Amino acid sequence: MNRTLPPARYRPKPEAAFLENLIDPIDRLTESLFSILILLTFTMTSWIIGLSGSSEHSLDSRNIVELAIAALVTVIAYGVIDGVIYALLTMFGRGESHRLLQSVQAADSDEEAVDVIADNLDYMLEPITGEQERQQLYRHIFVQLRNSQPREIGLKREDVTAGLAHILVAVLVITPSLLPLVFMRQDPERAILVSNFISLFLLFFVGYRWGKYTGANPWKTGLIILSVIVVLVLFLFWLGG
Repeated sequence: MNRTLPPARYRPKPEAAFLENLIDPIDRLTESLFSILILLTFTMTSWIIGLSGSSEHSLDSRNIVELAIAALVTVIAYGVIDGVIYALLTMFGRGESHRLLQSVQAADSDEEAVDVIADNLDYMLEPITGEQERQQLYRHIFVQLRNSQPREIGLKREDVTAGLAHILVAVLVITPSLLPLVFMRQDPERAILVSNFISLFLLFFVGYRWGKYTGANPWKTGLIILSVIVVLVLFLFWLGG
């Protein structure tokens, strides 16, 4: 007997959290992955060296804290660099939009203006729309842009806050992995091991959440991200000798 599935019910988007109002999900994902990658480069390298039994590079309660501080400073530095670049690229993106507005308003005819808009948007809309639909949309856009005034291109407060949010995400995501290095410093080997396990779990959790957000298989996405980052860490260790 054929059974008809009930139509999917619309679920309103939940209210955005604090960080979600500042930076996009893909930026949070990227920031999280790079930060955990940086920390794992420190901790897994120390763990692998410890397995080699080298007394020259053995860890004690003092240098394991130094390791945690070095990893934290590196992550903060990465967050600052990424935040600054994000703010600059956002500002440059407004400049590109300003260029499009100027080109549309400087066109000699309506058809030329529509062609300018098409040149900038076709690559996004061709896979999901037909030619007639796009042309109607472009003409609506042209009507809106024809008498529009250009917006300010310079750096805005939102750019700065979003850049700072990158730093905050970079630090917050590795905080659980740093705690064992501080509070378990009297047992360095166990502290490193616990920190690594937490980092690996966070990688899987970040991938799992991303899979749920995008509608992909969350378990598969989490395992893929976990595997890729571990391979990258081992590759970086191999490069460092």
